[in-house]
Amino acid sequence: MFDTVPRPDLPIGIAPIEQAAKMTGLEQLQALLRGDFPAPSMAPALDFWLHAVAEGEAEFRGEPSARILNPMGQVHGGWAMTLLDSALGSAVHTVMARGETYASLDTSVKFLRPITPQTGQVRALGKLQSRGRRIAHAEGRIEDRKGRVLALATTSCFIQPMHTAG
Repeated sequence: MFDTVPRPDLPIGIAPIEQAAKMTGLEQLQALLRGDFPAPSMAPALDFWLHAVAEGEAEFRGEPSARILNPMGQVHGGWAMTLLDSALGSAVHTVMARGETYASLDTSVKFLRPITPQTGQVRALGKLQSRGRRIAHAEGRIEDRKGRVLALATTSCFIQPMHTAG
């Protein structure tokens, strides 16, 4: 169970790659939470945001609304998948060394309960399961405020060097 929180008013944009390359993944995400790095432009468009990070863990919050419904009046599964992809990817991101980044190889999502605007704020929790030299795995879930699991997911990510202009 969790208390709802308002979406933070963060700058939107792309983090400066030269600066990000000098930081660990966890440091980058902590900079985003402080507002030192901008949040990605998709966050306000989809009404979700990074809420908390720790090594190997990430929590996102999201506000399901009438703007993201499928024809049956439920929140579109793509919104839930994107929320989970962000939480799982960010859990992997927290263990990137300076100069490393990752790309998703695959993500699998299981929908357990419908999400509607009446569901209210949800949270997506991502947790690192393993990190090798080139591949990392994470799992996660979306929960409602009562702690009910709405969706489950797993991901595999490819670890690679971050490319900078220099």
